[in-house]
Amino acid sequence: MKNFSTQKRAYFPIIKYWIFKTKWGYFGFVGNDNGLLRTYLPYAERQGIERQILKAFPTARPEKKPFEGVFKQVLEYFGGKKTDFGKVKVTTGGLSAFTKKVLAACRGVGFGQVITYRELAKKIGKPSAARAIGMVMSKNPLPLIIPCHRVIRSDGKLGGFSAPGGVKTKKKLIELENRR
Repeated sequence: MKNFSTQKRAYFPIIKYWIFKTKWGYFGFVGNDNGLLRTYLPYAERQGIERQILKAFPTARPEKKPFEGVFKQVLEYFGGKKTDFGKVKVTTGGLSAFTKKVLAACRGVGFGQVITYRELAKKIGKPSAARAIGMVMSKNPLPLIIPCHRVIRSDGKLGGFSAPGGVKTKKKLIELENRR
């Protein structure tokens, strides 16, 4: 019989969330000690975003000050300031290698720039994967931090957007970045 007191215990980081108000509404983060797991673009009411967080992460607990630096960046972003989220620590465990590659490439699209689904597909060495890129973008767990709103159709139209407000929000985000 094994002595369980001397075995190594698995470490499961505590999942925390933080909801705060921006100029666009309530924004939410979910993360652990390894980095951000999910972001939620602004909702009109705090309760709406909290319901979404707890539906996806039922064991998450509210925190007062996780992700302090990101908080400031998000406030600056929605205030219209040029912001780079490239150094924000994220966790993409559980995602496929293809999805991670797409999200990493998308993360490289700079503030105020746009790229087409096809261009992003070429960037990762899969030129015929534009539709698959669109599927990855529609399930992006970290919108804003991974700027899926900057990925558009080849004909210049915006394409879809699964965040609250849909394509109107995507357009608004792109317009905010182009005002600079």
